[in-house]
Amino acid sequence: MLKSLSSLTRLPIPPISTSSCRICSSKMSTTKQSPTCPKFISVEGDDMYSRSKPDGLRFSLVSYNILAQAYVKSSIFPHSPSPCLKWKARSQAILTVLKNLGTDFLCLQELDEYDSFYKKNIESYGYSSIYIQRSGQKRDGCGIFYKPDCADLLLEERIEYNDLADSIQDESILCDDKHSDTRANGDENSEPKNGSSSKSTLEDRGDPNDPRVRLKRDCVGIMAAFRLKDTLHHVIVANTHIYWDPEWADVKLAQAKYLLSRVAQFKELVSEKYECMPSVILAGDFNSIPGDKVYEYLVSGKSSSASLAECLDELPIPLCSVYGSTRGEPPFTNCTPDFTNTLDYIFFVPDGQIKPLSFLELPEANSPNVLGGLPNYYHPSDHLPIGAEFEITRE
Repeated sequence: MLKSLSSLTRLPIPPISTSSCRICSSKMSTTKQSPTCPKFISVEGDDMYSRSKPDGLRFSLVSYNILAQAYVKSSIFPHSPSPCLKWKARSQAILTVLKNLGTDFLCLQELDEYDSFYKKNIESYGYSSIYIQRSGQKRDGCGIFYKPDCADLLLEERIEYNDLADSIQDESILCDDKHSDTRANGDENSEPKNGSSSKSTLEDRGDPNDPRVRLKRDCVGIMAAFRLKDTLHHVIVANTHIYWDPEWADVKLAQAKYLLSRVAQFKELVSEKYECMPSVILAGDFNSIPGDKVYEYLVSGKSSSASLAECLDELPIPLCSVYGSTRGEPPFTNCTPDFTNTLDYIFFVPDGQIKPLSFLELPEANSPNVLGGLPNYYHPSDHLPIGAEFEITRE
């Protein structure tokens, strides 16, 4: 959904140029545009399909916040063409993008209408799936779709961040820091932008000074262990959607810490149960831009903030960002007139057995298919899909 941070990166208005992405349609209509279908680009610079015979087993994964229809309102997305916000058009465009990507794993956030629409339609493309709906009265959630001809599902666990409130003993979990991440998000006292005020009307956040209330944001995650076909190798895939508000950076950081602790425990469980050393991939919408507290914690467990460093526990598992460790984090994965920046990531544990071979291309700020902000005819969500192809060393 539309995010509002206090420091805004606005798209320039350049002259029209040719987009590097192909269009997901066999024929281009002159009256109706089709959704953009990005390609995977090798970390070495060539198309993933033009490379030589693989040295190990390869599989691909995409993470995509598809924008829950429950949050699609013309008042929140006044810049979007009205037809692009209609459920029938958006849902079909999302299916077109996912089908044409054709990856082995899909990690979807803001996934609503799962039982009534997405489950059966995406599974008709050869996937199976697992899903967790958000807590409370929220209608969306996180889902992992996987191809059974690529991997066997062995074990799954759900992550409810509301559990943080149930287990809290004192306010130390929030690090005594209830301010926004000013390094990333600018002046904490600045006026809320339209995304902030609009989304605030969709939730009753209760007393912000009560840590048990503060931590109940109804956010979730889901993770699963898979055995890759034709190999003994195991991989853990985790998918999550962290809380959105930059003014509640302490809550987002608490969720990130809980997420990594749960993933580390799950990895240990899988290792013991299946006598293996599973690789770990963590994807999702982290609602955090490069350089802020959550991002710094996830990639290093360190921060330039002394107050943050004092309250961070030792990082349960080491993580690398696929984009950050190859091409550099993209300039944006979320794109609206008021906010354009990176919120979505794919992380992996650099265990010596897994490495990224390619990443899903993303448009530049001057690409004509993102001008004016998203959603539009080319992109059915306000987020862009991100992805990676991995290679596993054969055991």
